[in-house]
Amino acid sequence: MSYKQFLPDEVATIELGARMSALLKPGLLIFLQGDLGAGKTTFARALIQSLGYNGRVKSPTYTLVELYNVSNLCLYHFDFYRFNDPREWIEAGFQECFSAENICLIEWPEKAGGLLPVPDLTIQLNHAENGRNAEIRADTEVGRSLLAQLT
Repeated sequence: MSYKQFLPDEVATIELGARMSALLKPGLLIFLQGDLGAGKTTFARALIQSLGYNGRVKSPTYTLVELYNVSNLCLYHFDFYRFNDPREWIEAGFQECFSAENICLIEWPEKAGGLLPVPDLTIQLNHAENGRNAEIRADTEVGRSLLAQLT
């Protein structure tokens, strides 16, 4: 099951992130994929701010993870872009963040190889003429339920 949307500008990317934030619940694993500059961090920032977070939402490119406690949710925003080897995910000790109480949002999940659990949702953002294409795929029953609510 998937949902596709053309995003003509940054505002549309922000609006999609805001719509998605209303669906979040503990235990979700969401992958964010796409080339550099495709809008992954913009989407993540909109999603986190739409939950009510008023602080600065930073890209975790250098810190690898940023934690946000907001709206009674614990959201981990990961960025694995700098990983050179999938085992770095294990060595960093991030497995403990993946639980039924937390939401994990991961940019560049492919850098962890096949070591990550199956995501509930995969959001693919790609450059397109005059904007971006977004495709949201559901990979679990929970993901399919959320995607049905979005559409």
